[in-house]
Amino acid sequence: MKLYNTLSRQIEEIKPLNPPAVTVYTCGPTVYDYPHIGNWFTFIRYDLLARTLKMSGFKPTWVMNITDVGHLVSDADEGEDKLEKGARREGKTAWDIATFYGKYFCDGLKRLNFLMPDYLPKATEHIEEQINLIKALAAKGYTYVIDDGVYYDTSKFSRYADFARLDLDEQQAGKRVSLNPQKHNPTDFALWKFSPKDHKRDMEWDSPWGKGFPGWHIECSAIAMKYLGDTVDIHAGGIDHLPVHHTNEIAQSEGATGKTFANYWMHTNHILIDNDKISKSLGNTITLEDVESRGCSLDALRLLVLESHYRTQSKFSWENLDSAQNSLKNLRNSISWVYQSDILSSKPSDSLTKNLAEIKDAMLTALQDDLNTPKALSILHEYMATLTSINVSSLDITVVKDFADFIEHLLGINILIKESITDSQKALINERQVARQAKDWRKSDELRDQLAKQGVGLHDNATGAIWYRL
Repeated sequence: MKLYNTLSRQIEEIKPLNPPAVTVYTCGPTVYDYPHIGNWFTFIRYDLLARTLKMSGFKPTWVMNITDVGHLVSDADEGEDKLEKGARREGKTAWDIATFYGKYFCDGLKRLNFLMPDYLPKATEHIEEQINLIKALAAKGYTYVIDDGVYYDTSKFSRYADFARLDLDEQQAGKRVSLNPQKHNPTDFALWKFSPKDHKRDMEWDSPWGKGFPGWHIECSAIAMKYLGDTVDIHAGGIDHLPVHHTNEIAQSEGATGKTFANYWMHTNHILIDNDKISKSLGNTITLEDVESRGCSLDALRLLVLESHYRTQSKFSWENLDSAQNSLKNLRNSISWVYQSDILSSKPSDSLTKNLAEIKDAMLTALQDDLNTPKALSILHEYMATLTSINVSSLDITVVKDFADFIEHLLGINILIKESITDSQKALINERQVARQAKDWRKSDELRDQLAKQGVGLHDNATGAIWYRL
């Protein structure tokens, strides 16, 4: 399997440290509000990575953290903790906010048919590990203490700029990060923030440096190393994490261990709505409930995500989602005959089994090539369109059900839905079949139109008519 590695800026063959085992760490949500559509795009692409690894014969151990403390509204380690902000917004405690939105996120993973990560650790449950990592960095001379917290001195890590290919000479105060006058360098970042003196925080802990809470970046390093070891095979996240969060992860992890933190870095690109980044301040956030209230299924949302490559800048629109819903309907209609064995012939179609085996291989091969989802979907759509024209057999049902199961395992999309029609609609289909046998084409067309008005379409074959939902 090949993946574009941000570390080398090249597509590389995945060679885990201990094959077939492969360790995967993905940056998870900050649980202070409902995840928006852009978040779900990224998370679905994580899921696709895990699925492709598994279908390719690897045995992934997948860790996705849940940030429930320490993520401030600014990359400059300034401003309000997002959990505290959410608590003030809703008149609750930060702990209440973390519990509610953490549960909502986990429920969302199930609603979207995720392969559940092996571990979903919370930052607040790993304070000791974060403190111990800061201690290790302090012992090696990477830290210093100022009025508002313990900071990492980026000048002590000579390779700090390498990963994001930063020009540190151009890193001016107020540009990439704003300047705290006590910081040694504009790029230095907080490992531990002290609690404010004028009020008590909902979330704070004792530490060797004083009461406070961990910085945002330290949790990912501490959690990844606890569950996956000092070196992770694959680390994934959004492209916006590249210049700050992931750069800081590398600095603190490799500073502490002296080992490579991750061998492969996968970054997903931005999602745009009306050519703007998704932002609550712009009022363009969309939730799973918004999708469903429009009459679209979450399978359609997943299909929409997979229609664009994870490294391209994707665009979301309601029109695109409606199109994905129609595409999903077409896929399901293509195999609606599976539940209508009474009108299928008993003669096997040998080509179906052979072709499906080839399609499976071609789709998996596409995903093994840097998760090329547009190509995989193109192969799927092209083949499924042919299933309405071939003379399928009742003996093909098992083969097609197996293929639908393959699609769900590979893409996470259920294309086999058992639908039903009323007895009166069945009677109309039988009446139309009698008219066709009598070559009464006018009556046949009238009955077809009558069924269409009721949302039922028909495909005619040699033994009868297969119905499907319009």
